[in-house]
Amino acid sequence: MKEMVNALIALIVMVDFLLLSASSLRAAIRIVAVQGMALGLLPLFVHDDGLTIRLAIISILVISLKGALIPRFLARGLREENAGREITYYVGPIASLLIGILVMCSSLWWGNLFPVPDQPGYHLAIPMAFFTIITGLFLVVSRRQALMQIIGYLVLENGIYAFGVFFAQSESMLIEIGILLDVFVGVFIMGVMVFHISREFDNIETGQLNTLRDWIHGRRKSSQEETPS
Repeated sequence: MKEMVNALIALIVMVDFLLLSASSLRAAIRIVAVQGMALGLLPLFVHDDGLTIRLAIISILVISLKGALIPRFLARGLREENAGREITYYVGPIASLLIGILVMCSSLWWGNLFPVPDQPGYHLAIPMAFFTIITGLFLVVSRRQALMQIIGYLVLENGIYAFGVFFAQSESMLIEIGILLDVFVGVFIMGVMVFHISREFDNIETGQLNTLRDWIHGRRKSSQEETPS
């Protein structure tokens, strides 16, 4: 079991590095889907009690939402918006990878200071969770497109979920399901916002939102002119 858990931890870290170096929105969606499936499998091998109905339900929900439904929703949004498929950056992929290596090294150091209390054999669990959380935050602030920032939000939540798999094994299943539904609703709302942004501004770069005030002012002015005095 520990070998399988360590393999999934390594896969999640590799996915983080792939997202930092990704240049295509379509590829980024597929990569984050792989991370969602790996996270769905993680509880099945971490717990020493073996496969239970509770773990099976949680794994199916996580794989369905994070590995299939949400990526499919993002891919559909990408097809319907008119912007390019290439990722645009505030921080380029090479610099992102270098920053990622530094964060991973610091995560390994933090992991040695704060070992997992209930699972002493998984020394890479805390570094993986911390690195995934920081990677998600970094993607949110270093990528220009709203769709890529949604992916960053998903990666951030994936790191928090991975942390909970090792630290909060006794939490109620209802709480975990509630968190998953919150994530789905959050991604759904952000996806709708991206669709409306792309429809009004012909792209999904958040840098273009600084023109929103002028756009609202123009709409108000035109509506006032159309209103008969």
